[in-house]
Amino acid sequence: MKGRIPTPEELQRELNEFLKKNYGDGIQDVRVIPPYPEANEDGVREGKSKSSKFSFNFNLKPKEVKAHLDKYVIKQDDAKKTLAIAICDHYNHVAECIKREREQGDSKSDSDEEYTKQNVLLIGPTGVGKTYLIKTLAKLIGVPFVKADATKFSETGYVGGNVEDIIRDLVTEAEGNVDVAKYGMVFIDEIDKIASAANLIGKDVSGRGVQTGLLKLMEDTDVDLNTPYDPISQLQAMMEFQKKGKVEKRTINTKHILFFVSGAFNQLEDIIKERLQKQGIGFGAKVESKKVNVDYLKECKSSDLVKFGFEPEFVGRLPVRVVCHELSVEDLFNILKQSEGSIIKQYKKAFKAYGIDVIFSDESLMEIAKRAYEEKTGARALATVCERVFREFKFELPSTDIKSFIVTKEMIEDPVGELQKLINDPTENKKLIAKAMIREYEKEYAEKYKINLTFSDEAIELINKKAQAEGMNIKAFCDKLLEDYYHGLNLIKRNTGKADFVVTEEVVNDPIGALDRWVKKHYTARSVESTATVS
Repeated sequence: MKGRIPTPEELQRELNEFLKKNYGDGIQDVRVIPPYPEANEDGVREGKSKSSKFSFNFNLKPKEVKAHLDKYVIKQDDAKKTLAIAICDHYNHVAECIKREREQGDSKSDSDEEYTKQNVLLIGPTGVGKTYLIKTLAKLIGVPFVKADATKFSETGYVGGNVEDIIRDLVTEAEGNVDVAKYGMVFIDEIDKIASAANLIGKDVSGRGVQTGLLKLMEDTDVDLNTPYDPISQLQAMMEFQKKGKVEKRTINTKHILFFVSGAFNQLEDIIKERLQKQGIGFGAKVESKKVNVDYLKECKSSDLVKFGFEPEFVGRLPVRVVCHELSVEDLFNILKQSEGSIIKQYKKAFKAYGIDVIFSDESLMEIAKRAYEEKTGARALATVCERVFREFKFELPSTDIKSFIVTKEMIEDPVGELQKLINDPTENKKLIAKAMIREYEKEYAEKYKINLTFSDEAIELINKKAQAEGMNIKAFCDKLLEDYYHGLNLIKRNTGKADFVVTEEVVNDPIGALDRWVKKHYTARSVESTATVS
């Protein structure tokens, strides 16, 4: 008897119960995605995939793309410039194809045959921002992005993942909309791990076999979205057959999908160095003095990659080569201080969820950067160090009355000891907070007015007390305190050239009177100087 067709939610629940019953709790929940809906007579697909026509207007310039990357990724300027050019070349071509298809109903032209897709090879150590660069680009452009490790794939027909699975993942990321997915980005990490060994005997299903599989994907091929070996795909096909009496063949073309492959390539530098040294041997060879810290990876040629273990055809599909360099302590500090994606913002949000404001001093950020550099895992180590330092803080402080604290260098060096000091005597930390906020105010005032103010320690302590008594934050109190100062100080600056002033207790207690005395003092000094000159 033909029963009721289960909904995707019911099927997912039953499937998960079956898997857990037979294979235990170690099995991950499997998500069932309903078959991609058919387009109606107007060409519109119902559900999450609203339109079969991908609305795409790309009008970015390489400098604009790099400027956006600069907000998120510190250093790697050459890499960002190269990627910006490649992205603009690719998506300008995509925009042209979409426009042509919309106007003429045909996406193919002679320009497609002349165009070489700008697939990218990224070379560099772990944690330097390779993945983050591409994710940021995908978000900027508004296309789906998926990442996979090359080591999980094997040649079709053998145990392991099929390289085509990553294209299906891209469709999933696009919520089933093939018309969006076919312009997405694919990032394959650890590509250096599938280089074939030169002395290998037998079939290399996880090296050369995977390279061969990727060859077709990176160029122009159709990938079947219904796979015979995937049980979820078969369940979806069964549901579609029960509903329509047939299974519609669904494919996605990879012609406009942009591929990025990356790896550390630890032995590649030795190969390049050997080639360059051989070129410098013999009569007539150009002899150069031995260079220190030569950037050999920038001299990488296709022949070096082939010697490393890649098929020539595979190397040929990656015309854009990008080299990312190891991050220094200063680079890691700038990531914490300046990057839009800084891990520090995550920790501020974590504490803010408990009603606690946290300020990071520059000294503490530098100490975090130094400790992260010692981990030798690039920017990833910043999260490792922060979690180790702030674990006890996140556990203890939400249960106290402390509503704000400043992270000092001492807290990074001795988190447990400094945490106890903070809990036992929060007054001292409040003083440090006030001082940090004043120093920040000094910087903002200098940037805005080109006048340098320096608050004395006594003035800072008095401001802190007065601000608390009036229920104001430090910045608001300072704005109120110095609201009439700019014109007076600017007058002094124009007449005497003086642009540095010290804010003392006198200013805090009597701001108007102190300003009048400053102006009179400097005008008197200017007048005496002028008289002496005339005499």
